[in-house]
Amino acid sequence: MDFILIAVIVLGAIALIAAVVLFAASKKFAVYEDPRIAQVSELLPGANCGGCGFAGCGGMADALVKGADAGSLDGLNCPVGGADVMGRVADLLGMAIANGEPKVAVVRCNGTCENRPRIAEYAGLRTCAAMHACGAGETACGFGCLGCGDCVEACQFDAIHINPETGIAEVDEEKCVACGACAKACPRGIIELRKKGPKGRRVYVGCVNKDKGPAAMKACQVSCIGCGKCEKECAFGAITVENNLAYIDPEKCRLCRKCEKACPKHAIIAVNFPAPKPKPENPVNPVNPESPANPANPASPANQQPIERKEAAV
Repeated sequence: MDFILIAVIVLGAIALIAAVVLFAASKKFAVYEDPRIAQVSELLPGANCGGCGFAGCGGMADALVKGADAGSLDGLNCPVGGADVMGRVADLLGMAIANGEPKVAVVRCNGTCENRPRIAEYAGLRTCAAMHACGAGETACGFGCLGCGDCVEACQFDAIHINPETGIAEVDEEKCVACGACAKACPRGIIELRKKGPKGRRVYVGCVNKDKGPAAMKACQVSCIGCGKCEKECAFGAITVENNLAYIDPEKCRLCRKCEKACPKHAIIAVNFPAPKPKPENPVNPVNPESPANPANPASPANQQPIERKEAAV
């Protein structure tokens, strides 16, 4: 019995010493976490998409709390939650936050099967990254959409798909949260986050081909050739041509669409604009309906029948 009692006492003493050591270590090496971080994390959507620029919603919550302590939340935005979530976070932290304009992912390529015919067949690993590493892919354009769907795999919101008819990635504006995952997944950088614009209207160059004009035209019928006509047409300085490629700055663009009409290759794309109204065949002069220039005026010389005159017999 003495051995059992001694063993119990020894084990109890060891456990007590270990508990004291662990308690002292937990106090000495304790890491304080602001309770507001957990509260902010609960308000965030928990998608962990990385669209905010941080590894996940936990990192975003930590940055928001530190920003509040520094007195500014500028540059911090949750694309998934949007203004709704950011407003609640700002209220929790007692801060004011500016409402940023909503954005959407834009695929800057219009190289459909008709515009950019296939000249080769790729038989390797069916991913955009692998195909891009092998060269131009199945077409002569080494800049356009490869259509393998790396962006589709990266999107957590089912907002982007490959159109089977055109072979080009297409974005669903209603589902897109502008997290930027698809843009990061594209090895050719053809996906860009742009302002949604008023009523979802926006104008952009649907091409990223930086080859010179003849080579670009040979690769795709609607490629930008860097001619600069759109740049000259824009009265707001929103268009610049660099490396044989035009780019429209969404901050300066006024959506006048003059550049779209000036582009000889139809490389500029306008989205969600109403269809132009057809012009009437015989417009009526609203100021003066009886004007001779009015085709509806019977007194118009154009509407009068020629009068035959007979010479009097002498």
